[in-house]
Amino acid sequence: MKARFLRPPHGVAEWTADAVRLLGPLSVVAAFIWWAPSDAGILALSLLALVVPRFVGARPAYDVVFCLTVLVAAWSNVLHLYETVPSWDLVVHFACTGALAAMAYLLLARLAVVPLPLAAGTRRATPIVLVTSLGLALSAVWEMAEWIGRTFVDPSIFVSYQDTIGDMAAGGLGGLVAGLVVARVRLLERE
Repeated sequence: MKARFLRPPHGVAEWTADAVRLLGPLSVVAAFIWWAPSDAGILALSLLALVVPRFVGARPAYDVVFCLTVLVAAWSNVLHLYETVPSWDLVVHFACTGALAAMAYLLLARLAVVPLPLAAGTRRATPIVLVTSLGLALSAVWEMAEWIGRTFVDPSIFVSYQDTIGDMAAGGLGGLVAGLVVARVRLLERE
């Protein structure tokens, strides 16, 4: 995985993916300069996710979609879109949780914890079930992080039972859709 990460990009698609990835650290700097240090911190949390596609060897198109989805989720917090755009929270929970769950499955596949999604002998249902489960688990962790943030960091963070259940349902549905994609579309580069 280290060799995949360190390999220079080949072709326009891989250069584009790396350019999108570079938006992450630039976003942190921009938020620190023009917004608040806490906003820079929120964006900094996305940096780890942005490098995962390089480690797993994601195809460039999926790499770009994944990185943009993560950045939109982070910037939505900084720009207060979750509070100002109706249902934006549910849209982002659906899209971002699905993208994260699919990437988590691919990472686990590269680590030989789960089978490669389109390998001979891998049942089509395996990634569907596991990515959906990962989506539900990530949704639960996301909601716990929101609760911890409200309880220990900033009481203005909105947390309610109905919001939590809705967010988890959207994330689980995003995981299911992502699982269907992982079971049918080649998201990893060939070795």
